[in-house]
Amino acid sequence: MLALAGCRTSPEPEHPPASPPTATAVACHQPGSPALQLLGEQRWPLDTAWAGTPIGGLSSIDYHPGDDSYYLVSDDRSAKDNARWYRARIRYDASGLQQVSIIGQQYLQTPAGAPYPSSRSAAADTAVPDPEALRLLPGGRSVIWSSEGDFARGFGPSLQQAGLDGSWQKTWPLPDLLQGPLQPETGRGPRNNMTLEGIAISDDQRSLWLSMEGALRQDGALPRRGQIGGPLRITQYNLASQQPVRQIAYIPDALPKDNLLLPLIAINGVSEILADGPDHLLVLERAYVLGAGFSARLYRINTEAASDTLAIDSLQDAAYTPAHKELLLDFAQLGLRTVDNLEGMTWGPRLASGERVMLLVSDNNFNPAQVTQFLALVETPACAGAASNPGQSHRN
Repeated sequence: MLALAGCRTSPEPEHPPASPPTATAVACHQPGSPALQLLGEQRWPLDTAWAGTPIGGLSSIDYHPGDDSYYLVSDDRSAKDNARWYRARIRYDASGLQQVSIIGQQYLQTPAGAPYPSSRSAAADTAVPDPEALRLLPGGRSVIWSSEGDFARGFGPSLQQAGLDGSWQKTWPLPDLLQGPLQPETGRGPRNNMTLEGIAISDDQRSLWLSMEGALRQDGALPRRGQIGGPLRITQYNLASQQPVRQIAYIPDALPKDNLLLPLIAINGVSEILADGPDHLLVLERAYVLGAGFSARLYRINTEAASDTLAIDSLQDAAYTPAHKELLLDFAQLGLRTVDNLEGMTWGPRLASGERVMLLVSDNNFNPAQVTQFLALVETPACAGAASNPGQSHRN
């Protein structure tokens, strides 16, 4: 989550315009040109509502082929309504993104079977979740969702499994390094609001990947102007055993811009990951700088070419090979009026002509200066002979 309540970065949002024209198709893309092009966009203002509650905080999107719907979790911390996900219908074709409509919602439930309360009414032994990622598990009968934690009340991040009716099923174990500590003065562990932000299910449905938004304290600093961030950790789970089995390091970019007067109100981190063929993930880096707004870049990484960091306590002085990053898209290249706080990413059904389509959604933070932005991108194939550089050993 990137919480920016009260920060105005753009004019008042307007009601959703028609989907923009389809981008001109190309036969292939060369290095340096976009691998994905804009198919269409929908923008929802803050007053868009379902069952009397504003729709916002949408932090994930996942396609369910079983009923041709999309699951979108809200990171509302049970403040405007109980913690929940939405189901949506999304319609597109080669001419653009035609429709996005909510068709239902489901409350997440505690192990006791009740909706999650807000911080005002939560019992001392119950965390108020901050849901950031949600994926359907293989078979389509359960979902897995992550919470960034409730640090203010003493709870760390968590990974939870629920039924399609929202009922709690189990808590998945986290590697020790990702669980805490919950006392910031120790100088180690995850940073508040920079924890479990992305989930991906491998194409062979044998692995789940869980990504942090930013580096652990002992692994390095957050990105700054002209300086890359410390490595953040992406953990691989065996889906059959539901245990972490491997971990890789990913190094986020430096801040794309900076506000010299307010340098602390700027951030760049990983907001989502998505499987892309054997041994590859797509990684969405989303940045914000006060006064400059949001920006986003999409990278492709090879998970097998990186070192296993699961047993390394601190990466700051360790020798390891991080994931090599291949830039697929700078969202500034899409010709959008603005790029909002993109946090969700999924593959949808292919076009009739066979091209893959990616759907993305933004978290509006329930902020009147932002919008809920839906994007549909169409994939363009790489030109023959275009190859990425191999990963290189790194010492941070």
